[in-house]
Amino acid sequence: MAKRPEKRDLPLYIITGTTKVVRVGDCVLMRPSENDKAPYVARVEKIEAGSNNHTYVHVTWYYRPEESMGGRRQFHGSKELFLSDHHDVQSAHTIEGKCTVHTFKNYTKLENVGPDDYYCRFEYKAATGAFMPDRVAVYCKCEMPYNPDDLMVQCEQCKDWYHPACVGLTSEQTKQLADFVCSDCSSSVKKSVNTPVPLSSGKVVPKRQKR
Repeated sequence: MAKRPEKRDLPLYIITGTTKVVRVGDCVLMRPSENDKAPYVARVEKIEAGSNNHTYVHVTWYYRPEESMGGRRQFHGSKELFLSDHHDVQSAHTIEGKCTVHTFKNYTKLENVGPDDYYCRFEYKAATGAFMPDRVAVYCKCEMPYNPDDLMVQCEQCKDWYHPACVGLTSEQTKQLADFVCSDCSSSVKKSVNTPVPLSSGKVVPKRQKR
């Protein structure tokens, strides 16, 4: 009886129909089970040639907010992903392309966000719906975590950040501001001084520009 060939690790995989090379540690876009859904996003942990000479990838899945138990919330950005503890083995032929999952800090520094740029600031326990970290900094009067898709303006006095709508401004008004002082700081300034206080230009954080 012929000996059945053993599985073996591979250093890379070339995506079918392309010249793109996938290696361990890369993030990839994988074909969804339904055609009208966005591609699944995963991190490649291992590339393996099976006993039938078919190539498989061991992956860790990223979840989109709407795929989590709590669903999508107001502060979740359109390109936000959660790194889950859900591991799987898939045919390498289901890989459609590569993508980049940035840290949240690095993503907010991008001048232009490409279609294959994503970010992750939470780890997600698929079985329990728990997140790590379970607390993040909040901003504005609404006390919401930062959403990089949203326009925000910084108070020149307290340095806190605010959504325009939460301080009675439109997006266009915010973009045209020469300076901004929140209502709390305006009240304290009026109480403590009798003369106008010169202010430097207020800072505005724009939406991430997508290309």
